[in-house]
Amino acid sequence: MRNDTFVTEFILLGIPETAGLETVLLVLFLSLYLCTLSGNVLILMIIISSSRLHTPMYFFLGNLSIFDMGFSSVTSPKMLFYLSGQTPAISFQGCVAQVFFYHFLGSTEGFLYTVMAYDRFVAVCHPLRYTVIMNHRVCSILATSTWMCGCVHAIILTSLTFQLPYCDPNQVDYYFCDIPAILPLACGDTSLVQWVSFTNVGLLSLICLSLILISYTRIGISISRIRSIEGRRRAFSTCSAHLTAILCVYGPVIIIYLQPTPNPLLGSVVQILNNLVNPMLNPLIYSLRNKDVKFALNKMLFKTGLVENE
Repeated sequence: MRNDTFVTEFILLGIPETAGLETVLLVLFLSLYLCTLSGNVLILMIIISSSRLHTPMYFFLGNLSIFDMGFSSVTSPKMLFYLSGQTPAISFQGCVAQVFFYHFLGSTEGFLYTVMAYDRFVAVCHPLRYTVIMNHRVCSILATSTWMCGCVHAIILTSLTFQLPYCDPNQVDYYFCDIPAILPLACGDTSLVQWVSFTNVGLLSLICLSLILISYTRIGISISRIRSIEGRRRAFSTCSAHLTAILCVYGPVIIIYLQPTPNPLLGSVVQILNNLVNPMLNPLIYSLRNKDVKFALNKMLFKTGLVENE
């Protein structure tokens, strides 16, 4: 029998099987988090400062950088806080905020990658009409739609999850508040929430991945029809960074869903990859493989150097 006292805070039990490694994890995760913030701020500064990068592709990349900073900030500060020896407790309202922003930004990521795949599809398959199809108005509508759809998705899941009463115990067997970790603590019937969350999250991910695969299938067909090797190389180079980022995001998640028996430690590792490592890698992926970004970075650093010398 559960205690009928409603909880006002939750206790986060942390990453499974990592007792005694708090200091090591604190240094590692803090380094990753700082690299994520600094790398994405740098990408934003480069895109804003260089008129050469004021194109649809880099407009969406700027949105992705904002997303990466926000997504990594949903869970990382609290995790770093209790790894440093502070209280692992999180208020009820703080838990609600974590669930909302985690699913808001998580679903926005899927929508944004899908829009970026469509942008690459238009660039490769319809290069002569690219500026007409992907004009400023269309780009603004697509970007706004990704954030709005993500917000609606998160509102539905969060409201369904926290309309349930939560009683003692209040220990969350995870390192942040997420629906699968919170629902076992609910006093009421959770079947509706489980069904809606599984359907929404799984269906949205499947739809986004399917649209991305369709876009890249069409891109692959178009590239195969290009006769010159140099033309194929140029067409592929416009998509390689985005394709690499998608593999980094969806690859670990697919591995988790394909494993025969759930492994809590492996699940936590995948979540950490998505929350910290992938947002940190995106600036590297898009800058190291992109001549325009490297040119704009060198130009910005050169200007900064001149100003300092003066």
